[in-house]
Amino acid sequence: MQFNRIHQSSSVLLFFVWGFSCCKIGWDSVMRMSVDLRDLFLYEAFLYYNPLLLMTMTVWLWGINLWFFSQASVNYAKIFDLDQNHLTHREIWKCATWMTIIVPTSMTAYLYLYSNGEVSLAASQPVLLYCAVAMILVFPFDIFYMSSRYYLLRTLWRILLPLQAISFSDFFLADILTSMAKVFSDLERSVCRMLHRQVATIAWFEADSVCGSHSIAIPLVLVLPYLFRFFQCLRQYKDTREKTTLLNALKYSTAVPVIFLSALKYHVFPDRWTNFYRPLWLLSSVLNSLYSFYWDVTRDWDLSGFTRIFKFSKPHLFSHMLYGRKWVYFWVIGSNLVLRCTWTYKLSAHLRHNYITVFTIAALEIFRRFQWIFFRVENEWIKMNAKSNLQLTTNDITNEEEKLLSSTEHNV
Repeated sequence: MQFNRIHQSSSVLLFFVWGFSCCKIGWDSVMRMSVDLRDLFLYEAFLYYNPLLLMTMTVWLWGINLWFFSQASVNYAKIFDLDQNHLTHREIWKCATWMTIIVPTSMTAYLYLYSNGEVSLAASQPVLLYCAVAMILVFPFDIFYMSSRYYLLRTLWRILLPLQAISFSDFFLADILTSMAKVFSDLERSVCRMLHRQVATIAWFEADSVCGSHSIAIPLVLVLPYLFRFFQCLRQYKDTREKTTLLNALKYSTAVPVIFLSALKYHVFPDRWTNFYRPLWLLSSVLNSLYSFYWDVTRDWDLSGFTRIFKFSKPHLFSHMLYGRKWVYFWVIGSNLVLRCTWTYKLSAHLRHNYITVFTIAALEIFRRFQWIFFRVENEWIKMNAKSNLQLTTNDITNEEEKLLSSTEHNV
């Protein structure tokens, strides 16, 4: 026991030493550059690494979600149809820890090598990292949690081609992907620059270049998650004939004009944008934000009573702070509305070069989705339990009827 405590303490100490070293080396590397080059270089570095940093944040928060589910005795394995080898919150956090170490280390090496004139070595850092991530995802051997990796890949494949009935895990992951639209947009631009050998150069800064900020690929990638979810809703309507699925499809379609009207700023005259397209963009943004907010509160969540997702099976500080507290509902509803609006505003073209603002808003959207998950999963858990109880009641009634019939026949 004492050895474990010493091991944990030394691990935490090493983690802080590593974090301080990365910050110190990165800061010194940036300060070594000229003032004119510094901002352009940081913009490029953020482009390559902010998708993976946001993914790391998502994995950490997903681990927290699973921890709460396990404490509240919510059978998330049954909800997502997971096998017995599914990852627990501890294993998710282990993955997140390695991601937290590897991604900033690669970014620090990129900054250090570039500032010291090793441009080719610097350019190789994000390329190697992206290749490693892709290889780990598709690695065909039974290591690195193969069953969970392949479960993720199969779900992504079903999202890309919704040719079968849509399961809860299919549209649940697709909803998460809509919150990561900016991540995929930056991934596309990063891979584009890698393929065109523009990493650690300023060739990409030409707005009209193949990988520049005027590229038509940017809005196309941004809109893809919403289109995936749109076609899922149509597939659900085909299978169930429920009209609410069409209304849900309409919700996702409202994101399309927000994205493409925003992109038009780069392709029309400024007066035309200000007087015609910008008001249309604002109108579509308000519509998308309010429609999405309404659907979250009235359809995805069940706020008819106090949520039981924070009622743990054993006494705990978090359960005491969150369960049955009205402020939780005011916070979740209020923050969901505000962050829905800021997430739509993020798609504005003039914010695209303000990398710190965009990164912050993208991180806040991931946090909003983290909150959303608690209530969405609980709502599904309640529906599953209600359906099971209804089936049990129906079976009991059927058994009673059979007993009565057999008793009547015996008497006759």
